[in-house]
Amino acid sequence: MHIDAIDFKGKKVLVRVDFNVPLSENFQISDDKRIKAALPTLKKVLEQGGRLIIVSHLGRPKNGPEHKFSLVHLRSHLALLTEANVDFVKDCIGHEVEGAINKLSDGQILLLENVRFYKEETKGDEAFAKSLAKHADIYINDAFGTAHRAHASTTIVAKYFTSECRCFGYLMDKEVANARRVLEGSEQPFTAIIGGAKVSDKIEIIENLLSRADHILIGGGMAYTFFKAKGGQVGSSLVEDEKINLAKELLLKAKEKGVQIHLPEDSILADAFDNNAQTKEGDNMQIPDNWMGLDIGSKAVVQFSDIIEQSKTVLWNGPMGVFEMSSFQNGTQKVAEALVRATDKGAFTLIGGGDSAAAIKKFNFSD
Repeated sequence: MHIDAIDFKGKKVLVRVDFNVPLSENFQISDDKRIKAALPTLKKVLEQGGRLIIVSHLGRPKNGPEHKFSLVHLRSHLALLTEANVDFVKDCIGHEVEGAINKLSDGQILLLENVRFYKEETKGDEAFAKSLAKHADIYINDAFGTAHRAHASTTIVAKYFTSECRCFGYLMDKEVANARRVLEGSEQPFTAIIGGAKVSDKIEIIENLLSRADHILIGGGMAYTFFKAKGGQVGSSLVEDEKINLAKELLLKAKEKGVQIHLPEDSILADAFDNNAQTKEGDNMQIPDNWMGLDIGSKAVVQFSDIIEQSKTVLWNGPMGVFEMSSFQNGTQKVAEALVRATDKGAFTLIGGGDSAAAIKKFNFSD
């Protein structure tokens, strides 16, 4: 069921959002983008007179409740953004929650405590999901950032609502449409930029793209596993030795399918994993012993930028180096700048993954 086809008047509506926002030491929200992204869905329910019950996670609590991960820190800002009355309850299941829900009036919000204070959440526990489902008449999933995980509040809970009483929110709907535009309706040439530390984290993405992309640009730490697979000397660069054969297979599959995999020609090399390490540029097939690649080099920047700017569709997932350190951020920044130029020329660009989104924000390209 589409969200626009549901009448929320007087209904109890359980909305799973992704309010995993960064907090300062004083528990102030330093970036409210994820909360604002969910506002169209929340306001739709409120304007129709629904009773909003919001469930989310925050951080990665390990052993039950921790004050620093409590959603109580979000309550006042959520009230400000929604212009609604927001109550908070120190749990997400149980009698106290049920009592608070029964007190809700139309157009009001109840913010539940961090769902990950229960280990059952990440385990996808059926009984826990059923306890969450008891809270509401309608379920909305608008937590795109966690939709890939089969957790109790994202996937399992939906089982306990009929098809007429469950739907995606506007954010989820938009993101799925964007993904479909890239994967099913992409204008050629289609270029995918895949970065990050490990090949193992990106296997499924790369294999999926082999039947869709024209170009795949590989950067970040994962590139050195490919160079070693090609017989290169990679010094002390990050390598997954157990994935070398897989890298060879991916290169072979790409060749068979006519997809061009582009590895960076050179790297910024360092003699230690440290922002203040000695650095130099070097060929990726001949990295000296005790030196490691921590960013793509100047030749690779030109190589990658040229391909990006000639593309009509671009998917970016993963940084080109250790961009958190200023000495090794240039490659990621230059790729971001090439994306901006490609977009200005009319390309459709989709950025996915927390690190890529963080890089875009760091370099002030969020708009």
